[in-house]
Amino acid sequence: MEKRAQPIIVGFVADLMFTMKIANVAWHSGFEMKWIETAVSLIDEEALPETLGESLYGRTGQLFQQITQWQPALLLFDLNNDAVPWRQWLPSLKSSPATKRIPIMAFGSHKDVDTMQDAKRLGADFVYARSRFTSAMPQLFRECARVPDYAALADFCERPLPPLAQEGLELFNQGQYYQCHDALEEAWRQETIPGRDLYRGILQIGVACYQILRGNYRGAVKMLLRARQWLEPLPDQCQGVNIARLRANAAEIYDSLTALGPNHIEEFDPGLIQPIEYKSE
Repeated sequence: MEKRAQPIIVGFVADLMFTMKIANVAWHSGFEMKWIETAVSLIDEEALPETLGESLYGRTGQLFQQITQWQPALLLFDLNNDAVPWRQWLPSLKSSPATKRIPIMAFGSHKDVDTMQDAKRLGADFVYARSRFTSAMPQLFRECARVPDYAALADFCERPLPPLAQEGLELFNQGQYYQCHDALEEAWRQETIPGRDLYRGILQIGVACYQILRGNYRGAVKMLLRARQWLEPLPDQCQGVNIARLRANAAEIYDSLTALGPNHIEEFDPGLIQPIEYKSE
């Protein structure tokens, strides 16, 4: 059985002494902490004005890139951390298909009821007074974090790849990235147990490849970001599909695409898109 990394909590907390306490509790509760203490720590440029969702530029764009890379089980905001623009970031994180399923917990002063209500209104799933958060931290982490059911995923991945999914993968490997969508979506619809998002992840990589060939930089980047949440929890092999290789190739495509930028997408090398390796029954 593959050794699983600890689920991640991302803390937007700048209080050094408190971060040490949070990290200690998180470690004893089975989580790893990552920190984004200030907006400046992400990138120096200001974010360009965009609609809510996956911004591709500036600090907000770097935030999405970092969060989708880590795939955390929980986001933790200190509402008194003025170095983080949480009023901007909460609704962006909750409106983006790539991050909206990640639970957001926030804590603040019990005297500042308006601020805590603002956090709830803007997208925080759980809001606590700092005293309550401090006293019940281990319980709150366990109850609020979104941790995949790895046992159920392992059971799903031991099953054979269904015919519809095989059809979708064959179309993908033939370079028919648009046509593979319907078969993979139907395979996803027909399944009900954890793990079915394997098909959704492949589908979204296929859509990304289609958008690249059409010259749609924004659409391709967003699909590659969204696909990560479905593929990351899976073991390296699932239903005969080489997930480790697929994740690595998706990352290579993303890195090449973003290095080129929207003005040079026509220079993308389609040869970077590798066939999906899988075993058919």
